[in-house]
Amino acid sequence: MSNAAFIQIHPETPQERKIREVADILRNGGVIIYPTDTIYGLGCDIHNARAIERVCQIKGVKPDKVNLSFICSDLTHISDYAKVDTPTYKVMKKALPGPFTFVLDATSNVPKYASAKKKTVGIRVPDNKIALQLVKELGNPILSTSIRDEDEVLEYSTDPELIYEKYRNLVDAVVDGGYGNNIASTVVDVTNNFEVLREGAGDIEQYL
Repeated sequence: MSNAAFIQIHPETPQERKIREVADILRNGGVIIYPTDTIYGLGCDIHNARAIERVCQIKGVKPDKVNLSFICSDLTHISDYAKVDTPTYKVMKKALPGPFTFVLDATSNVPKYASAKKKTVGIRVPDNKIALQLVKELGNPILSTSIRDEDEVLEYSTDPELIYEKYRNLVDAVVDGGYGNNIASTVVDVTNNFEVLREGAGDIEQYL
């Protein structure tokens, strides 16, 4: 595979032309690395099974074992992919956009290859303009997982140029939106009374 494209996008005022360029890569089955409000993410179109396989290969995990999240631009279409009751929706509306992954029961719209055996789905609405604009331009959620291993924080997970050096032969594009953070999102299991599965950048208690 040839070297990935290295696409610099302004974090506060993302250039529409570049957002379209990256969205086209996703539409064509590409895999990208892009900024979120926490760690840089590895992402693809949720409707492309081959691209999801590639994401899992790059991460070195089996599809039914990986923690994949759906990056959404807002909560408007969330009920297409996850079962959300009113109290849960109210909490999510307060907490998002923000550094949280909400684990919810998946609906039948979620492709089987995009959810774990548990039939749940992680929903993210990151507080990051590039990520949100990409999802809007694509027209459906981006399937995503953080580029780093759960147990290690490495320099390459925050510096876009180092990320590019490491992944340029594995992905189709690396989006440089400035330095990333090295703390992951807080994972909250809504199906189990808002249990925190992983402490991260957000404090869910203030929204409950």
